Amino acid sequence: FARGSRRRDDGRHGGRQARSVLEQVVSGSRKMFEKLVVVDCRGHLIGRLASVIAKQLLSGQRVVAVRCEELEISGPIWRNEIKMLVRRGKKMNSNPERGPFSLRAPAALLQRMIRGMIPHKTQRGKTALLRLKAFEGIPHPYDRMKRQVIPEALRVLRLRPGRKFTNLGVLCAKNGWNHKALLETLEEKRKAKSGAFYERKKAKIALRKKAEAEADVPEKAKEILAQFGY
Repeated sequence: FARGSRRRDDGRHGGRQARSVLEQVVSGSRKMFEKLVVVDCRGHLIGRLASVIAKQLLSGQRVVAVRCEELEISGPIWRNEIKMLVRRGKKMNSNPERGPFSLRAPAALLQRMIRGMIPHKTQRGKTALLRLKAFEGIPHPYDRMKRQVIPEALRVLRLRPGRKFTNLGVLCAKNGWNHKALLETLEEKRKAKSGAFYERKKAKIALRKKAEAEADVPEKAKEILAQFGY
């Protein structure tokens, strides 16, 4: 009897919690999903990042991972290189063309790691993987979108100070990924373009503040404008 009553109590509590979340979503105080989340992978530990993204994909969220070459792995580079070489050396004896196939691009490695955390052979898993995109660098149009980080996957917050870590782009470049130099050139152009845009944006904000300070607006009108966010 005690076990059954505890189960009934848990069910009622879960129902109340689900209803409260649903009411928040309907009322607009809590959003179920963003239209698209762009994650800047720079400085994240690849395994922790993959686990968070996999959970969001299964929940229905669309995710784009950019700058995958700046992902990091715990441990020194020589140790991670040995692991990668061991993985690359595994082939089918009778016909090596049948696999297993080793991936070399950072974005492909992240996608494969996320796939391993998802039931990708079911319809639910296949649909979840369709919501994921991963890129080296930041291609258009994602260079003009707001990028986010995942604090629980950041290396500076999760790896103890003094521990060695490996940059995924450097590791892949030493093991068959041939586009690191090209990507660095493209990133330099993107950063120069982004810097010029930011300077123009700061100039516009300064002009707006100057105009607001010099404008002769009555106090009553200011109060009315403040109510509407101006």
